[in-house]
Amino acid sequence: MAEMSNEGASASAGIDLSQFFQVFFEEAGENLQSMEQMLLELDVNAADDEELNAIFRCAHSVKGGAATFGFGDVAELTHQMEALLDKLRRHELTPTTQMVDVLLASGDALKALLARHQGTGDAVPDTTELLITIKTLCAGGRVDTAAPALAAAPAAAPAAAPVAAAAPVVPGQRVLEMTVGTLPDPSLCDSLVELFQEIVGLGQIEPLDAGRSADGMRRFKVTTTSSDNDLLDLFTFHVPREAVSLQPMTPGYGFYDGAPGAPEAAPAKDAGYGFFDEAPGAPDGARPAAPAEATAASSAPAEPVAKPAAARAAAPKAEGKAGAALESATLRVSVEKVDQLINLVGELVITQAMLAQNSKNLDAGLNQQMSSGLADLERNTRDLQEAVMSIRMIPMSMVFNRFPRMLRDLAAKLGKKVELVTLGESTELDKGMVEKITDPLTHLVRNSCDHGIELPAERLAKGKPEHGTLTLVASHQGGSIVIEVRDDGKGLNRQKLISKAREKGIDAPDSMTDNEVWNLIFAPGFSTAEVVTDVSGRGVGMDVVKKNITALGGSVDIDSAEGYGMSVKVRLPLTLAIMDGMSVGVGDECYILPLGSVVESFQVKPEMIKTIGGTGRVVEVRQEYMPVIDLEKVFEVPRFDFENVSNIMVVVEAEGQRVALLVDELLGQQQVVVKNLEANYRKVPDVSGATIMGDGRVALILDIGTLVKRSRH
Repeated sequence: MAEMSNEGASASAGIDLSQFFQVFFEEAGENLQSMEQMLLELDVNAADDEELNAIFRCAHSVKGGAATFGFGDVAELTHQMEALLDKLRRHELTPTTQMVDVLLASGDALKALLARHQGTGDAVPDTTELLITIKTLCAGGRVDTAAPALAAAPAAAPAAAPVAAAAPVVPGQRVLEMTVGTLPDPSLCDSLVELFQEIVGLGQIEPLDAGRSADGMRRFKVTTTSSDNDLLDLFTFHVPREAVSLQPMTPGYGFYDGAPGAPEAAPAKDAGYGFFDEAPGAPDGARPAAPAEATAASSAPAEPVAKPAAARAAAPKAEGKAGAALESATLRVSVEKVDQLINLVGELVITQAMLAQNSKNLDAGLNQQMSSGLADLERNTRDLQEAVMSIRMIPMSMVFNRFPRMLRDLAAKLGKKVELVTLGESTELDKGMVEKITDPLTHLVRNSCDHGIELPAERLAKGKPEHGTLTLVASHQGGSIVIEVRDDGKGLNRQKLISKAREKGIDAPDSMTDNEVWNLIFAPGFSTAEVVTDVSGRGVGMDVVKKNITALGGSVDIDSAEGYGMSVKVRLPLTLAIMDGMSVGVGDECYILPLGSVVESFQVKPEMIKTIGGTGRVVEVRQEYMPVIDLEKVFEVPRFDFENVSNIMVVVEAEGQRVALLVDELLGQQQVVVKNLEANYRKVPDVSGATIMGDGRVALILDIGTLVKRSRH
């Protein structure tokens, strides 16, 4: 962790600022994420004042917090970004694509710097070239876009380099006289001097009182390009805001007011009539003469004269809106606490189920009040369970928001033009699922951009618009969430996939259905890329995508039309903690089938089951033969009622394949709390977890995917 620049001040105030570090890192990350999203959505040809003000406020918030906690490198970079954004929102500069690129690169550098201060990052990014580039753009210069790593053009670099204090020619530089006091402890002002030393771009400060206070007051000369509000925001963390006075530096004698021998003070200027500058109807005396010196040294930087009135009115409105957005009415709670709460609610659900089971033996007439109370308990438990589960649910926009930047950079690298469309961002998914689905979705998006969408010239030749469209859609379907990655590119080539599969030694007859051909891309090491690049072509990815999604209890479906595009649909359960299941009985044992995998159930007669190959058995259901799995034999269930024969079949589906499970009875449908069997016992074949039933028995939750694979062998 970086050394605190305000150590003395915080110690004297009796406050340990290190306790706020984590809050700062979280808020800074949110601000950088918001800034990146707004930069990506910014139209450089018609930039909106509200958008520019919102971006400025994000950078300003990060700078203020970084300066407070002594992260000088972060504060320096954000200060330069803020200077450029300030000129953009004041219409002193016109936004360009290059400026957006530089600000996005600066955001990446800030994330790396913050990660290093937090202790999660090792590399120390070099921001020297970024700072030179931003200063050059801020001064109205141009940067050589061909130079690597955002390096500034050699001719422009001297213009942006800091110059000697004796010849202040930096655009917008001001010389101020700062008075601080009256303070009970004037030594607090030493922290202000340290602040200027920590933040390189802030300017220079030198005492005018030889470092000695008079009646608790201190005086300084400040040379800076920052606005008064920015300075006061930084100083507030060390001294009271009302104790700081900033005035233009004028020639004087260095005497304190009223000191013996001091010359008479110059007559005070007319205070005016109380009107705002350039207010309609204000008399001429109230309007400033606006010489160049007065404009540069005014306590609040004036708006440019050429700025339209509508734009001036929009600026404070936008600032208010952006400020309100940062004041989110949320409470930060660690994931461990939420998980503990979910576990406790799960135990409560189990206890309620036990009470409901035992109450069935009571006479309802004699225990009417208890029955009514148990019914209320069941309803309240279900409501509490849904409310607690919703705490872990976060919108898919948290996943989708990371793709615009990635797609922008990838499209630029590949020379393609791609537009991203997102639908259903408000659809919610469990936090644990979101973290595990992010990487597979990232690979699918990269694949669509690299393999699917064609180059602009190729698209125009096919009669398509030169901009390809990549669509991300999230929606609820039943008890699952479906995430679709769709593009309007060239789609999959059936014959090319079959040829590649045969080259890899994969059995691929011409009689394969389209779905079977599309699923070839999930084979390990399979790739249709002609050339290996840093984007794709190594055959690593799609097999891992399917493996990760299957491990979450999900499935992947591909649909493609050559020349028109392709679609990949990922189906996932909403949460891994609680699931809807169908309980079935085999002998004296109870098993849970995930309800999303159950297709149908029916009674079977012995003659409907056919034996093939001596050991395998199949059953015909509506002219379709499917394998039969006898759960009694799979789990070696002991049976004492030998005359009983299993005559119920439940058809389940996984990865596009169906099998029929042979069971004794259907016990019902219910929500069950999933317990991790591997963490509490060990890995059990064909079982994905366990739950506790209302009568206290442990029921195993079956892994339908592995049962389907068992049937194939």
